[in-house]
Amino acid sequence: MDNPLLQIQDLPRFSEIRPEHIEPAIDQLLAQNRAQVAALLINPGHSTWENTIQPLEDLDDHLNRTWSPVNHLHSVADNIDLRIAYNNCLPKLSDYATDMGQNEALYRAFTQIAGSEEYNQLSAGQKKIIDNALRDFRLSGIHLDTARKQRYREIQQELSRLQTRFEENLLDATQAWKKLIINRDQLAGLPESSLALAAQTAKREGHDGWMFTLEFPSYMPVMQYAENEELRKEMYLAYVTRASDQGPHAGRWDNSEIMVTILDLRYQLARLLDYPSYAHYSLARKMARTPEDVMVFLDGLAGQSLPVAQKELAELKILARKHAGAGSLNIWDIAFYSEKLRQQKFDFSQEDLRPYFPVPQVLHGLFSVVNLLYGISIRERKGIDVWHPDVRFFDICDSDQALRGCFYLDLYARSHKRGGAWMDECIVRKKTCHRIQSPVAYLTCNFTPPLGENPALLTHDEVITLFHEFGHGLHHMLTRVDYPSVAGINGVPWDAVELPSQFMENWCWEREALDLFARHIITRGTLSNNLYEKMKSAKTFQGGMQMVRQLEFALFDFRLHLEYSSDNKVDIQSLLNEVRSRVAVVSHPDFNRFQHGFSHIFAGGYAAGYYSYKWAEVLSSDAFSKFEEKGIFDRETGQEFMHAILEQGGSRDPMELFIEFRGREPRIEPLLRHAGITTQEQL
Repeated sequence: MDNPLLQIQDLPRFSEIRPEHIEPAIDQLLAQNRAQVAALLINPGHSTWENTIQPLEDLDDHLNRTWSPVNHLHSVADNIDLRIAYNNCLPKLSDYATDMGQNEALYRAFTQIAGSEEYNQLSAGQKKIIDNALRDFRLSGIHLDTARKQRYREIQQELSRLQTRFEENLLDATQAWKKLIINRDQLAGLPESSLALAAQTAKREGHDGWMFTLEFPSYMPVMQYAENEELRKEMYLAYVTRASDQGPHAGRWDNSEIMVTILDLRYQLARLLDYPSYAHYSLARKMARTPEDVMVFLDGLAGQSLPVAQKELAELKILARKHAGAGSLNIWDIAFYSEKLRQQKFDFSQEDLRPYFPVPQVLHGLFSVVNLLYGISIRERKGIDVWHPDVRFFDICDSDQALRGCFYLDLYARSHKRGGAWMDECIVRKKTCHRIQSPVAYLTCNFTPPLGENPALLTHDEVITLFHEFGHGLHHMLTRVDYPSVAGINGVPWDAVELPSQFMENWCWEREALDLFARHIITRGTLSNNLYEKMKSAKTFQGGMQMVRQLEFALFDFRLHLEYSSDNKVDIQSLLNEVRSRVAVVSHPDFNRFQHGFSHIFAGGYAAGYYSYKWAEVLSSDAFSKFEEKGIFDRETGQEFMHAILEQGGSRDPMELFIEFRGREPRIEPLLRHAGITTQEQL
């Protein structure tokens, strides 16, 4: 009873959680859950929502609340002992999930309820839980014979282990590389913010000078601003060869064999369940119905974007020749000359905007935007137990000051924290006998940390990332669904889950929204009309190149999982090269091993689903077009979006919800317009 992971009456007690608590807590809880599930099924043929499904929802929620802080700490405060305990639990959790998915008595109970008169009296959310469960029983191999069920179990265990290993290798490889520079002359072109971060990093490591790492706030400014081409090349080489057979740590944390094994296991899993490929299997839980739907969508976007991207690259090559007499444009020069071209065309850079975005102001602006849209208010709550001193905690309340949800905010890059930005669940909304369990989210980013005593200054791109992740958070926290399986982001098809996040990004470009928070840290002035117009004009700068880059990732991912089979063991590098030959405009060197760090598909939830970013962007762009028509802070439209999209979670079909909000099916034109891509037919 002293184990903090087993005390879940309130928020996690992060400061008390130790690696030695993890396995005992999971062992105890899994044993209890198994016993309680068996007890629920003692009287076959008499299952109801109240005596079977609701208790199962409660058991799952208890397990998720216990595992959530462990899973989160593994991502944001990794260490050897925690990693060992975490990995020891993965096969146990995988086994439990397989046991539930292949429990024939449980399957019969759900089938009986689905065919009963009671089913017709249930709410839409309750029916969706039952329908999803019956689908998931099938996807868990409920109809397999004993031998194939065992093989399914083994595959799931091994996939869980390998996907975690992939992510850990990437984290270790990222943290291992450091570059200390003593001579300031080698750093010409770098902005003061980048130099200050590098100096702070060096000092923390006990050195004089400037230290650079492969964490994004350190890496990206070098690629954009450093006049020293050799430094750009060195850092690019280190970054794109992480966890691979190439580069400065070649073979040390190599993900090559792991990727192949993951692909093979995914294919075996799909074939066990009679799907032709893992892509077919993946689409069973998505909006897109067939692989053909996805390929037609991606190929169509590529056809519209590629000519635009080719023109943009040609323009970049002209600038490079004028600047350095370069006959060819190396890939480590792309970001550098792109920034110069941006400055030449629009007379501003991302660094010009940074003083306007101190973190306290950006948070105030973000909270003001959602207040104007949805009538909710956000206030910080002090004294909450957190995993790092930088972490803050906030409550979200509605117009009646009733609590709607809470979130932890962890903004800055640091050691032992995986890269990227994400939202994850701490607690899911649930109705109990006594109250509503308020949802709690983790909002995690990897921004440039504060330098000295000054607040952190964000780039505009980082502001967009924060708004994006907060959109996910609102989807989780504003749900009105009382059943965890379909509350918030749960039960939402993966290719619709990015709608609320990409939707929020739009306010980062609107003058009316920016004036709420974009104020110069020294002068306190808002963005001048001149600077704002430059920023807005540059919004679609290299929109074609950005589009084909995302399409390259999406096509590579989807074709990899569609074409891989036992008879066609696709060579990963060869397929990536082929995709690039079709849609990429930039040439990649032979040592490039982007795929070895593609954690979205090899360690995350985006396998055969990376296309979801563009699929959902069609929805988000078209949804925002209603605000463009009505006014970006039109409260009535904001309430409609909140009620139709954010509050419904996964309780209803996303296309049905979109039509309810927009009054029609989505159109692709707003996406192309926002990306600066216009087809010949539109000219």
